[in-house]
Parts: sequence; structure tokens; C-alpha cells
Amino acid sequence: MLMDRGHGTAVVPLPSSRKASARAALIELKDPIRTVISDCFRQFGIETTILGADAADRLRREKFEACVVKLSAPAGEVMESARTSPSNSRMVIYGLGGSAHDALRFSKYGVNAVFREPLERSAAMKLVRATQMLVLHELRRYVRIPVITEISVQVMNENRRFNATSIEVSSGGMSMRSAEDVAVGQAVEISFALLTLPRVWVKASVSWRNPVGKAFGIRFDNTDERRKRIKEWVEGYLEN
Repeated sequence: MLMDRGHGTAVVPLPSSRKASARAALIELKDPIRTVISDCFRQFGIETTILGADAADRLRREKFEACVVKLSAPAGEVMESARTSPSNSRMVIYGLGGSAHDALRFSKYGVNAVFREPLERSAAMKLVRATQMLVLHELRRYVRIPVITEISVQVMNENRRFNATSIEVSSGGMSMRSAEDVAVGQAVEISFALLTLPRVWVKASVSWRNPVGKAFGIRFDNTDERRKRIKEWVEGYLEN
């Protein structure tokens, strides 16, 4: 899971075993949260840069591989600046605080993952570990891209439709979270939009479910040609 709950404490930065090869912008974060997140990134060779009130302007002018921004009203301007910048349009955006519902307010900007507050170092480290390959561009062929957006799910052969929140997407399927119950093998049709990908509909089947975490995964129907648009988007995202 990419969204973990905990509380934060200040830590003494540990020496990194890797040379920094990517930069993450920490936007108006305060200690001890800033120290915890900086240290977590450092363990994976990701350098952090502190940005202040001029963050939106700097994201237009400077190249970063990721940024962390608090999920509050001013975040919209920062995310808009990043996504419209030629050099940062595909950067990994981490939200800070709030819930999945809060992240959905900014879903058009493609928030990739959220550090939950109160922040705990172990939870922050787990999140960075799960996403650092995307930040460092060390990607396997069928990588899963963490991204938070709203999914509309139509259960086939039933007069039932509900919304879910995406966790990860790949060219072959998606994982998501919803309070609604689904069964493994259940046929569904989903629709969603992602950044430069206009709303797409595709048939799929439920491949796994975790009742405890209210999460489940779906596999796209190989006979549905519409899935190719998702595959092209994933490949394009990884090439940038």
C-alpha cells in the first residue's frame, strides 16, 4: 500500500550509501517532517532541496524528479506549475497530509502518493522505498505507476456502479481501494482519466482482493482494444 498512517519524530540524518542522482523539492515543509522525509530520500540517493514561497516559479525553471507538497489550497498552483513545465511535467508528486479524498481534489494533477499525517519515519521510509524506482528512473519493463485518481466501476451483469480510488496502474491492470465488495473473477468495466490521458473505458476482471485493506486489483480484458490507450500512456509516462 502507498498510503500509510503514523506519527513523526525528528531523526539524525544517516549517511547515504548511494550518490545522489535525482532531486526532490520539499515545498514549505517544516521540521520535524522535513528532516524525516529528507533522510528517507537520502537513503535511496535522492537529494532534497527546500523550496519556499517561490516554489511555483522555481518548478517552472528548474528540473526536479519529485516534489512533496502539503495537500492544502496553495498546492494547486504548485502542481499546475510542475505539470505545465516541460522539464517537470512527469515528475513524481507526493502529497503530504489528508486522506485519499483530499488527494482526489488534486487528481487532475496526477498525485502519485501521499505521506499521511501524523508522519512516522517507518511509514515514510516504506512509501519512499515503494516509489523510489520511479523517481530514479530505474524501471523494470512492466512497472506499476503509483497514481491517485477516481475510478468509476460498473459491475457487469449487475445494476451496480460505484467509485474507487486508484493505487497503482500498469499496462496490464490496476489496483484500487473501495468500501464496496467485489469478488475475484467478477467482470467489470471501469473508466478514469489520468493527466494527459482523456477519460477511457475498458473492460476488466477482478484478479485479487484484500477485504482488510478494502483494496482489490483488476486485470484489463485482452480482447478490449481500448486497453491499448492505457498501455501507450504508461509507456509514454516512463519514457519522459
